[in-house]
Amino acid sequence: MKFPAPLKSNSSKILLLGSGELGKEVIIEAQRLGIETVAVDSYVNAPASLVANKSYVINMKNKNEVLEVIKREKPDFILPEIEAISIDALFAAEEMGFCVIPNAEAVNKTMNRKNIRKFAAEDLGLKTSKYFFVKTYEELVKSADTLGYPCVIKPVMSSSGHGQSVARSKDDLIASWEMAKEARGDASELIVEEFIKFDYEITLLTVRNQLETTFCEPIGHIQKDGDYIFSWQPMQMSQTALDKSKEIAKKITDGLGGRGLFGVELFVSGDEVYFSEVSPRPHDTGMVTMITQSQSEFALHVRAVLGLPLDFITYGTGASAAYKAKGDTFSPIIEADAGVFTKTSFLRVFGKPQSHVGRRMAVVLTYDRDNVNVALDQAKELITKITD
Repeated sequence: MKFPAPLKSNSSKILLLGSGELGKEVIIEAQRLGIETVAVDSYVNAPASLVANKSYVINMKNKNEVLEVIKREKPDFILPEIEAISIDALFAAEEMGFCVIPNAEAVNKTMNRKNIRKFAAEDLGLKTSKYFFVKTYEELVKSADTLGYPCVIKPVMSSSGHGQSVARSKDDLIASWEMAKEARGDASELIVEEFIKFDYEITLLTVRNQLETTFCEPIGHIQKDGDYIFSWQPMQMSQTALDKSKEIAKKITDGLGGRGLFGVELFVSGDEVYFSEVSPRPHDTGMVTMITQSQSEFALHVRAVLGLPLDFITYGTGASAAYKAKGDTFSPIIEADAGVFTKTSFLRVFGKPQSHVGRRMAVVLTYDRDNVNVALDQAKELITKITD
């Protein structure tokens, strides 16, 4: 493959729709190969725009504004990084001959929990929790009573766990309803899910190009309010459960098609594995791969997009801990103790221009050659040495 210089008439160009901390790492990896990069988001100075060759601030849900940037830049590849994008613009871009990663229909299915759950459970026959879709509070009560308590309630479309809650009794339903309705994204319809009594949940990063599908070591994670706070790699699991996880991940990504890296979320109970969700892009829990692998999830995503080989080396075990802001400010400052920076740990500050309570602002990454529990304990300790 040829690698021309950026900002030339013959440059290879990636346009990123959504420019958060995950997109920032994708941009960095693309630039290491001389790829011209364009970052697009709805606010000024989004993390990826700080490192891209060009950037735009637009209404990401406005079809005409998204298409205007695409037609102006004429990218070789369009990489959606968030759910809140005009899907009509992506379909229109494909009709004009542009390459959407992995493809517009895959983005359409995965950006909406109703679409992807029906596709996985009804079209592909994957094992999932029982579920109902509801539009009114009365339907929510009926569905929750049918599934039993506890049950999980989510908007059909949201990101980073926003609006997600667990109703442990009928008394919790009003609060769950209000939380889901206040979430960013599409809260016109909710999904009510059976609560699976799983032993743990994993993210199985699945990478595919035209020739092959490969997997990273499974990533364990702990969530709070639907958003991850710790992740570690590898998650210790039985070979039977791992084989089933790979089978499910390959089936869902083959069904979606296209190329790139997918974050497949799975529940594991003993040797049984249940499909939960899938993101057709790098996953927040996968930031741990920046310290555990020779090719991080971001580098693998770029390789898959470009059709390059997907080989990599796993260095050892590792963990990540997300730092979330404790206050609201337009001038965020992350303060880290020098002890965070060791030969087996480091900090990544995302550079977001504004913080609000609970917004993810940085991540601590730790490494241990052999013992993942050592790496996780270190991550949990070091994250306490950061403030804002």
